[in-house]
Amino acid sequence: MRVRGWVTRGRRVRTTAVATLVAGAASLAVAVPAAPAAAGAGTAGDPVCEIRDERLNELSGMVTTDDGYVVVNDGADDEARRRIFFLDERCAVARAVSYPTPPRDTEDLAVGRDGTIWVADIGDNDRNRETIALWRLAPGADRPVLHRMTYPDNPHDAEALLIDASGRPLIITKGGSGTVVLYAPTTALKPGATTPLASVGKVVLPSTTTSNPYSFLGRSVVTGAASAPDGRRVVLRSYADAFEYDVTGDDLVGALTSGTPRITPLPDEPQGESITYSRDGRSLLTVSESADQPAGTRPTILRYPATVAPAAPSAESTTAAPPSPAAASPAAQAAGIGGGQVWSLAAGAGTLLALLAVAGLLWRRHTDRR
Repeated sequence: MRVRGWVTRGRRVRTTAVATLVAGAASLAVAVPAAPAAAGAGTAGDPVCEIRDERLNELSGMVTTDDGYVVVNDGADDEARRRIFFLDERCAVARAVSYPTPPRDTEDLAVGRDGTIWVADIGDNDRNRETIALWRLAPGADRPVLHRMTYPDNPHDAEALLIDASGRPLIITKGGSGTVVLYAPTTALKPGATTPLASVGKVVLPSTTTSNPYSFLGRSVVTGAASAPDGRRVVLRSYADAFEYDVTGDDLVGALTSGTPRITPLPDEPQGESITYSRDGRSLLTVSESADQPAGTRPTILRYPATVAPAAPSAESTTAAPPSPAAASPAAQAAGIGGGQVWSLAAGAGTLLALLAVAGLLWRRHTDRR
């Protein structure tokens, strides 16, 4: 999604911004004990290759293949950009697949275990779509097939897609206050039919301080997702961080809703909306949009080391002296909960007041311009 369309769209968005800030403040007030889970410094990813094709400046989804990458734009205004682009290992366009009808807002990609490419046409900045869609591109096919879906409650903006071991799609809403909702089809998808979705769980993102162009808002939304090639890990990303979860027994929803993620900072990516795993599962790969960046900026695929699950405790470690009362457990540290609850209370209250002040300022500007 183009950020300028997210944060500056006239009166409607100013009002929405106030509501989002108040919602964020409310969530902070409820979860006062939470402190930042990561220092947020991190290091920039290692460049893999630069994408020089002029059509690819609004990249919103990426997956890896045996011989390169597949990417999509989120812009639908320019017909030349409405393609599924296959890149070689040097990021050059090898082929481009057209849609039979124009998509609305393609935001992510996922690949099934059988090699099927799924395109998530699920973006909805204004939250007014009656249906969202997935495009299914079977291996060797030259045209994707459209599958429509509808939410059970109200429209949602979403930018992330996962496919579980059975081939079932999982839509992850973008959120805005640090909590996102998971939706899955209630029945098998069928071309020409509209399949109802059902909510299957919620994910609360850990709090971090990682630097990014959109401050705390950039750390509280989900802009992409991916599964490791072996299916044992899954990752969600924000504009600032990657959150990796371990998957046990192919229970993707359980991993996201009850697992504790390991955090990889993705500091200061220009507008990071894409993430995937390398084919060997050892690295996380990301790419940002470049449409709103300085002239001459090219999208570049970046590589970060994937996190490793902590080893099981040894017999010696289980007999070690207990931690002091002020120390947080490893799980609590990963979730962003420290031992100093008084400091957390003060920090949470201060942030709450700051958010309410910003919300009031935005609302005052809105009413002054009416």
